[in-house]
Amino acid sequence: MAITVGSKAPDFSLKSKNAAGLSDVILSKNAGVKNTVILFFPLAFTGVCTTEMCEISAGLGQYSDLNADVIAISVDSPFAQEAWAQKEKISITLASDLNKKTAEAYGVLLPDLVGLGAVSARAAFVVDKAGVVRYSEVTPTVKDLPNFTAVKQALAGLV
Repeated sequence: MAITVGSKAPDFSLKSKNAAGLSDVILSKNAGVKNTVILFFPLAFTGVCTTEMCEISAGLGQYSDLNADVIAISVDSPFAQEAWAQKEKISITLASDLNKKTAEAYGVLLPDLVGLGAVSARAAFVVDKAGVVRYSEVTPTVKDLPNFTAVKQALAGLV
């Protein structure tokens, strides 16, 4: 079961890869500074995930205007995520949960997706500057996108 609104968001330190090299993505770095939108997605290089991340990248300014960082997390390696981001021009921060511990901590780890093994469900969380979950959604299926209008409304209430 996914963590609920009002819960303390589990902190994480995940790897991200870009042209500058590997870097750490740490949720608690936003503490006291920015709100955070955390998006879990099953796998890079898949149709629905590509649509979701491209749409979020195109509208990233809307999240910045709401004083929020967006971090997208999957079980892919940071190297696969970087190749995908370059191919699709994805500009949001992609973080690798290769060991699946963050998806598990957030209660969104699916045990098996069509015989491919454990991956994260598609989910969205809004975490405020104090590290408290203010919005929590796991989509009914991995093919469904989160309600981004609701995500933005939750952020607007925090600005």
